[in-house]
Amino acid sequence: MSGIFRDSAVLQTVGDAPADPQTRVPLTVAEPDGPARGAIVVLHESRVFSESLLDLMRSLAAEGWVAAAPHLFHGRPAHSASEVFGESLFADFDATVHWLTSRGVYSDCVGVLGFDDAGTAALLVATNRPIGAAVSVAARGIVEPLSDDAPALIDAAPLLQAPWLGLYGEDDPSTPPEHVERLRDATGTASVAALVVSYAGLAHRADEPLEVPDGQDDAPGVASIVDAQRRIFDWFDSNLR
Repeated sequence: MSGIFRDSAVLQTVGDAPADPQTRVPLTVAEPDGPARGAIVVLHESRVFSESLLDLMRSLAAEGWVAAAPHLFHGRPAHSASEVFGESLFADFDATVHWLTSRGVYSDCVGVLGFDDAGTAALLVATNRPIGAAVSVAARGIVEPLSDDAPALIDAAPLLQAPWLGLYGEDDPSTPPEHVERLRDATGTASVAALVVSYAGLAHRADEPLEVPDGQDDAPGVASIVDAQRRIFDWFDSNLR
């Protein structure tokens, strides 16, 4: 099983200005045992890395990917609830990619994976950076922007520069089915491959513990989470070559 370790990446720029050369972005990383076939930048909105998220990173590493998660709230007060979008997001992402390429990962073999509001960030990265592929899980802000630095996804989706996969639960009140359908229509105008998949209920989260009722290994929720994780892995397998 691939292990987890901590490191840091040098912040290159913030916007158009050079960053303080002493500023570093903390990273949590899972590496494959053998040569890496590429890398996945894992974006998350929590200050805490849950064991299920670390397990997902280990699973990505077991498939040959370096899974590198920048700590998006570095340098912010512990009580700060502000979202990380705009210049801060891109600066942290760029620092992580530079860390990866300095270790031999080709830039066109880098993908991004994000959950919740960080799933929104993953789509925005795919409209602004020349990455290989992107996956968003439960990305909010579909019709109404989450912040001044995060345009509504239906406006950003036509600008996608990298193949993008979006996974949603039909019962998620933050992403109503009618909003998801509008996003599906918007991605249809992008110049790259895009796919939006909806699952019944909420069981589509590869970063959360899978609760299996005793003796119900074939429960619908189990099938959904297995299918969602398979789609994530297949998306990167197909597009990061």
